[in-house]
Amino acid sequence: MNAITDVPGIRIGHVQRNDGGWLSGVTVVLPPVGTVGSVDVRGGGPGTHETDALDPTTLVSTVDAVVLTGGSAFGLASATGAQLWCEEQGRGFAVPGTVVPIVPAAAIFDLGRGGDVKARPDAGMGYQAAAAAFASGDHAAVERGNVGAGTGAVIARGQYKGGVGTSSITLESGIIVGAIAVVNALGAPVGGGPQPSARSVVPPQRLPNLASSAGDPGRRGPTLDARGRVPGPQGKSPSAPVVSPQGLNTTLVVIATNAVLDVAECKRTASSGHAGLARALDPSHTLADGDTVFALATGAVGLDRSTEQARQVSLITLQSAAAEAVRLAILDGVEAAESVTTAAGDFPAYRTVGE
Repeated sequence: MNAITDVPGIRIGHVQRNDGGWLSGVTVVLPPVGTVGSVDVRGGGPGTHETDALDPTTLVSTVDAVVLTGGSAFGLASATGAQLWCEEQGRGFAVPGTVVPIVPAAAIFDLGRGGDVKARPDAGMGYQAAAAAFASGDHAAVERGNVGAGTGAVIARGQYKGGVGTSSITLESGIIVGAIAVVNALGAPVGGGPQPSARSVVPPQRLPNLASSAGDPGRRGPTLDARGRVPGPQGKSPSAPVVSPQGLNTTLVVIATNAVLDVAECKRTASSGHAGLARALDPSHTLADGDTVFALATGAVGLDRSTEQARQVSLITLQSAAAEAVRLAILDGVEAAESVTTAAGDFPAYRTVGE
């Protein structure tokens, strides 16, 4: 299936609106109870909620849901809805009389892309997305493109449509590493698009040569012209977008694995994911980006920790696979995005010359 839901127990829910001035939505990643998680925020303009709780030095190591949302900082209200849904299900950190769900969130900037700057996700949409994730069941197909938090996503300084993409990689050891990305980047894609298959196999006892699985890693996407724009499809010069590109731009990623990892190892895995982000988008991690990567570990399959060398090789192999899964998920999100016309302007699908 080549999706993050190849990791057993990981479920995805999308809710979106694309009419009446809307072009925004929410995506919820719902892991199994007891999943360990962390995050690495590297963009210069992040919009996040509860990310400090995922630091390896804090009290709680588990994550009950991750919310990816449109609506910029306003859209972070959707995390409250997902949190309420988790509380109703008894998922969270136990306190007298109830539980407190740990629901970190991150937002992309899509304000006004449907025409109405007041049309942005709220707690109700977060609740619906969490419920949709639960209802989807295990190993469900993941909707891609103009869905969920990717509904209003754009790329390349706002000139082309971005969206949701996903991928997975399976190691010979039985470890599965999956990723889901919401691609709303200032930069443009590097390379011609996703490979024919987003699944690859990396031997568990030697460092992976992931560059060899990247097809033609030297091939890059369009180069920005003197005005900071990418050439249009077939090399044509695009018209300036109606929506100003000066707002925040963000690529949001959730990595999930069935491996047993502690919080510090999840943090390092999230950090590795940023390498895949940088391979997929140029530029990345700019002052105007809020690039954020979460990492979740469900703890179903143990790593080889029989010796210190084996532990290091196991972690490096997993984290290298995580970087590649992120790269593929981002390119999948660009490839899956479809053209949209709203009151704010035209956002054509990004296609390389010759497609």
